[in-house]
Amino acid sequence: MIILGIDTALRCTGYGVVDFTTADRIRALDCGVIKTKASAPHSECLRRLAGGMRELVEKYHPNVAVLESAFYQKNIKTAMILSYARGAVMTVFAENNIPMYAYAPTKAKLSVCGNGAASKDQVAYLIAGRLGLNVKDMPLDSSDALALAICHGQIATSPMSQHLMPESI
Repeated sequence: MIILGIDTALRCTGYGVVDFTTADRIRALDCGVIKTKASAPHSECLRRLAGGMRELVEKYHPNVAVLESAFYQKNIKTAMILSYARGAVMTVFAENNIPMYAYAPTKAKLSVCGNGAASKDQVAYLIAGRLGLNVKDMPLDSSDALALAICHGQIATSPMSQHLMPESI
């Protein structure tokens, strides 16, 4: 199963693509970030984000996409901007009939680190070790995306975990 994990943000979205067979057979296909300059208008950020997602879909043909679940923001403007980015990403997946799932960051961290409060650095080191990647070549946002992909793969491929599978979004 090819899983595309996405850690959505407006100016720096992390992505990670894994080929997940079993919890013991996971292969990283790609990871990185889609960045846009801080001076770029929101419309340009959204255009680049959607374009980047289309390229990943065309290149890897994922069976499923996994996003970080929406979370409560104290600042409504920040929440709206993040929602724009999630909408741009989700639209690309919907256009390509790719099922989408969302997990809380704490659930993804718990899944790969055994600690839902793990730091970004801890997630990166554990992901790099598990997938045979050089942690210095892996942006932190992409390690979060890989954690989301692995979390979903573990739940989706384990008969004992089927009850933990969220509804698709």
